[in-house]
Amino acid sequence: MKNIKKRIYDGETLIGCWLNLGSTLTSEIVGAAGFDWVLIDTEHGAGSEGQVLGQLQALEHTSAASIVRVESYQRQRFHRVLDFGAEGIMCPRICTLAEAEQAVKAIRYPPEGVRGVAKTIRAAQFGADFEDYYANHKKNLVCIVQIETAEILDSLDSVAATDGVDVLFVGPTDLSIALGVYGKGDHPKFVEAIKATADAAAKKGKAAGILLKSPDEFKRYYDFGYRFIACGSDGGFVQESACRTVESLKQLKESCAADK
Repeated sequence: MKNIKKRIYDGETLIGCWLNLGSTLTSEIVGAAGFDWVLIDTEHGAGSEGQVLGQLQALEHTSAASIVRVESYQRQRFHRVLDFGAEGIMCPRICTLAEAEQAVKAIRYPPEGVRGVAKTIRAAQFGADFEDYYANHKKNLVCIVQIETAEILDSLDSVAATDGVDVLFVGPTDLSIALGVYGKGDHPKFVEAIKATADAAAKKGKAAGILLKSPDEFKRYYDFGYRFIACGSDGGFVQESACRTVESLKQLKESCAADK
């Protein structure tokens, strides 16, 4: 474990990014780049749940904490990736307080939760450290609920107050669509929602998080109170670098041809 939960509650600003390709190699490359955390995306990403194990292994020796976004708040989505060794779960499209509470229960072992117990899991060194893992899982594992539906905006304070919810993370595209203002980051409805999310988190000592379109947005959301901030993805990094390189080579080719 890389103490990501402690760092959240210490009030650090933590930067991360998405891993969408399901690739162990890009996971390792990105993890070694210096991010505080990375998110393996099994909701929209190209990888399967089975590929998460290899990605977690690839990230083990890097400084980046490993968060996995599951497909829904149902507990069966949580168990395997936690057993593989994920340090946290991001749960998308939370609509009600009850759903947020179910996400927390899915992470925790009984009596507080409903996570099934298996001792010989990778997260516990295949049984060698299970007692320590069991004793400290509440202290170490991060629960991130996504704020991306209109319905959840009425329950922000209650969700932030929920024991076991650590981060309220805005999905800006889904939230803007839900509010009927797709892509309009300056629309009053959207601004009100992101401010309300940050305020609710701050009042309860939790972190507010968001995925940026570009680093240019960092100061804006930092000033709103966001401290768990992601930007970019492995697929995006490859695509953008490839396009820049091709464009540079084309310009050089044309320049050299013109000099002849």
